[in-house]
Amino acid sequence: MDSKTIAFITMMGALGNVLFLISYYLGPIAKGVALDFSLIPTFISALYGGPIAGFVTGLFAGVLPGIFFGPLGSGSWLGLIALPVGKSLTGLTAGLFYKGLDINSRNHRSILTIPLVLVSYVPECLFTVAYFLGLLPYFFGLPYFIGMSILVSVLLKAWAEIIFMSFLMGALIGNQGFSNFVNNFFTHPKIGQKL
Repeated sequence: MDSKTIAFITMMGALGNVLFLISYYLGPIAKGVALDFSLIPTFISALYGGPIAGFVTGLFAGVLPGIFFGPLGSGSWLGLIALPVGKSLTGLTAGLFYKGLDINSRNHRSILTIPLVLVSYVPECLFTVAYFLGLLPYFFGLPYFIGMSILVSVLLKAWAEIIFMSFLMGALIGNQGFSNFVNNFFTHPKIGQKL
């Protein structure tokens, strides 16, 4: 990775934390459940920069959510570790799918990005299930019915956010000006340009 790519990943990680703070304070749903749009920069890094960029950006973007839902919430130290890991799984998956399916060289990449983003959330979704129904009960004795009720509200909210983000990412991928701007940070083949 060159210095421009590292700077971009750092900037996207910081943006993810800022987006989390804004959505957390403007969109509380219930105690311990709030809107979280910190994955937007993770998806941008993953689709434009690849799986490693998506993974690292997800780790950075998960820091404040990890703090707020970990030590400042009910997840203690486990939330501080688990939330960044979950977000990094989404970034890694999105980058692997986008690169592996060679979406960049296909026609209609904007439309193809929508289901790709949706599917990219599945590993984090499964990790979230394991967190609430396995890790929290094991480490903190969280009763199953409480974990299940929190999990349902978290996943409903998360899938609604991911649906919104999938259409947003489809629009961003299709925007030539945005793509040109982001492509300046990476040295590999560019989105919107044929190989």
